[in-house]
Amino acid sequence: MKQLCGIQIPRSVRGFSSESDFFDVFIENEHIAGIKSAQIAIDLGAIQRQMLLPAFVDLHVHIDKTFVVDEVGAAEGDLFAAIERMAKHRDGWSDVQIETRMERALNEAYAHGCRALRTHLDWMNKDAPKSLAVFEKLRDKWRDKLTLQCVSLTPLDFFDDAFNGEDLALEVATANLTCDQRKGEAALLGAFVYRNERIYDKLQRVFDLAIKNQLNLDFHVDEGLDVDARGLKAIAELTIKNNYQGRVTCGHACSLTMQSDDDALATLKLCAQAGIHLVALPSTNLYLQGAWNRTPVERGLTRLREAREAGVNCSIATDNVADGFYPYGSYNPLASYALGVQMGHLTQPLDWLSSITTAPAKAMNLPWDGMIREGCPVNDLLLVHARDARDLMNAPLVTRLSGVQNPSL
Repeated sequence: MKQLCGIQIPRSVRGFSSESDFFDVFIENEHIAGIKSAQIAIDLGAIQRQMLLPAFVDLHVHIDKTFVVDEVGAAEGDLFAAIERMAKHRDGWSDVQIETRMERALNEAYAHGCRALRTHLDWMNKDAPKSLAVFEKLRDKWRDKLTLQCVSLTPLDFFDDAFNGEDLALEVATANLTCDQRKGEAALLGAFVYRNERIYDKLQRVFDLAIKNQLNLDFHVDEGLDVDARGLKAIAELTIKNNYQGRVTCGHACSLTMQSDDDALATLKLCAQAGIHLVALPSTNLYLQGAWNRTPVERGLTRLREAREAGVNCSIATDNVADGFYPYGSYNPLASYALGVQMGHLTQPLDWLSSITTAPAKAMNLPWDGMIREGCPVNDLLLVHARDARDLMNAPLVTRLSGVQNPSL
């Protein structure tokens, strides 16, 4: 039996009760066999500088379009210019180019401690994009290391016609059938929602297709700072109306920051009632939203604190990496968490570790919820060289516990 001595396990990721801060962890047959309060005194200054954390879950990325910023340029502050540039570039993508970019992204995510991620795939018409077949190939290849999900990313107006979307949804459903559901793999139906005319009718069409094909939903919604962008409210209302609670994820929701406290709180209460999973994307939205001809006052980061207080399951995710939307970044959930904590003024940072571990694991319906307890898999645990929240903000070294030859500390 292997043993970790005097290791920190933050309260937010504990699946057990204890008043201790440090623990001795016993490992047998690639699982945790026991957790006890540390039996030796810990010298915080010299010895104890590691935390035991669940591997990270990145709920919102775009590995199909990643690493192309040198070719398309960065659309500074102009979301729709970025969309147009990426659309032109997408027409020339080859299978080899897509696979090379995706493989690089997955390698980077794994190196930074990820165990699962959900990627959106640009899907502009009824026919499946080239990226879907590449995704399925890499999903199978990476199955023993990363659990992968995909979402069709389609403009909401595509679903305006009563007959539109049938073939698209069927393609997504077929992809979903090829997934290993026991491992948490899935394909989801999605849409880009922003100040659309007849928004309720179009969204209801998406819900109808999801229900017919037994698909969960994931929306890009209100990715801008217009006070009248209220797609999140419409999605929450339709989730309740269609009895789809707990099966809908919404990313961005930037416009919540521009609405009155009363209006935003009313929407968030609806989201809680609907069981919506809310995803904040701090790097892309802080970069892309707001002014570029002066220091931006408005922020694109959604109302994380208020959402959690309202009972909404909240995650922080990576979003774009080195593309027309965001020219920087990496597939490192801990970096996104650190940025979200700082820019969102999230007090008690260790309590927000759930935003890159247990909360997205719940949204992805992963077989392990990410809580550290007896019986949980060692392969999905990380040793993080950090003593406190400050250390976590400073790009600590992350090591997979399964790769540690002699884990006794």
